Amino acid sequence: MAQLISIDPVTRIEGHLRIDVEVENGAVKDAWSSGTMFRGIEMLLKEKHPWDAQQVVERICGVCPLVHGTAASYNLDDALGVNLPDNARIIRNLCLGANFIQSHILHFYHLAALDYVDVAAVAQYSGSNPTLQALKGKVAGLVKMGDVYPFLPRYESDDYVSDPELATVLVSHYVQALEMRKKAQEMLSIFYGRMPSFVGTVPGGVTVQPTVSNIAAFRARLSELRAWIDSVYIQDILTVAGVAAYAPFLSAGDSGGNYLAYGGFDQDSQGKEKFLPRGVITDGDVMNVKPFDEAKITESVKYSWYKEDCEGLNPKEGKTDPDLEKEGAYSFLKAPRYDGKPMEVGPLARMLVMKPPMLMDLATKLGLLKALKFGILPRHAARAVECKILADEMDKWLDELKVGEPIWDSKAKDIPNEAYGRGLVEGPRGALGHWIHIQNKVIGNYQCVVPTTWNAAPRDKNGERGPIETALLGLPVPDPENPINVVRCVRSFDPCLACAIHVIHPEHNGVKEFRVV
Repeated sequence: MAQLISIDPVTRIEGHLRIDVEVENGAVKDAWSSGTMFRGIEMLLKEKHPWDAQQVVERICGVCPLVHGTAASYNLDDALGVNLPDNARIIRNLCLGANFIQSHILHFYHLAALDYVDVAAVAQYSGSNPTLQALKGKVAGLVKMGDVYPFLPRYESDDYVSDPELATVLVSHYVQALEMRKKAQEMLSIFYGRMPSFVGTVPGGVTVQPTVSNIAAFRARLSELRAWIDSVYIQDILTVAGVAAYAPFLSAGDSGGNYLAYGGFDQDSQGKEKFLPRGVITDGDVMNVKPFDEAKITESVKYSWYKEDCEGLNPKEGKTDPDLEKEGAYSFLKAPRYDGKPMEVGPLARMLVMKPPMLMDLATKLGLLKALKFGILPRHAARAVECKILADEMDKWLDELKVGEPIWDSKAKDIPNEAYGRGLVEGPRGALGHWIHIQNKVIGNYQCVVPTTWNAAPRDKNGERGPIETALLGLPVPDPENPINVVRCVRSFDPCLACAIHVIHPEHNGVKEFRVV
């Protein structure tokens, strides 16, 4: 007999996500992903000065302001006809890259790793390493007092890494990762002033000139991070992926074989060449990457709390008109589709489009290219591989900065009476798009389609599930009271519901609250 399990909210992600799964015979038979708060940022931006958009959208999320500010800057550059100086392009790339590094480290160590490692096992460490002995003392003290809340909440599992030696090393890396994230945030702040709510990128360029000293400061931190990524992060991913109990997760959690990448990190002033290439993969045919066509993006709202006239629109003409009484709806996320298909976005999608040798060699070794299924662990591996190749490339970008050359195009200050623009970038969590329509020199329409809207989307008008919903199908749930595999799968996408859904009244900016039953 089928049993319905509700996880509300899913913890150790950003924002409010509810997951319902129907379990039958010890496995997930059906699944629903629900964003349970409403985002009205687009409504707030109407009739504002176009330059306001970049600062306002940074407030979409306290975790993701950098990528939203970057997308907004490119969006406005496009609408205003900006010729972006090379220095500005490179600095934007470097700061976005720093954000990728800190986000990927955060995700694995502080959000996902606790699904795989038994922290309490550290109290049984018997080695002689003084650093690990000190960590043992702290953890043992927390366990003794029943105060392990820094590592909670989480489900319990019989397959955790519980060997005291290995668990202690992995937990020590959890602690080290806090310092590594700090260094990445410092890199970002060198050019952007602060994080979050940064002030370093504006329509037309950036605000801080490259100098010998700030380039050196950035490079020093980057060098430390590159060494740590190589010696710790990559190795920890391989260690966890090599645990025999986790072998099913190589393919379990596959989202259906459709992947989308907008391409990221412009290599020329026109944005035609990207370090992370754009492309589309469908039906699991990973060796056939198709060209990306922006016109094929639509948003379905059949099962979303939006009015029917929002159905099937390209974001350029998109609408944000909520309908809280809509029958059959179960999410405030729309259902983005590309050529009618749901698409997984994020590090796995980008790496499958790019096919770096490091990832493809690993995929071949693990037999993933034969099965054509990429599940929970490949998502983590792709994130780590991307972190490494991006950090290595950033060192080369520093050499391309030219002290004393322009960082801003003054054309950005000339607001046209009417214009369209769009900014398509890659954020740590995946493909992010911002669209603007300037009318009478103010914002007439502004639309955001964020990575988690793609990944955590509900069903569309044809009843087809979103990527997370599909990925959950078939997952083993031996104990309905302890559905750890469900959250392992969901967290592998690194959802950010704060980006996908917000609650702001368009007139008084007050926050509304909804209870979803």
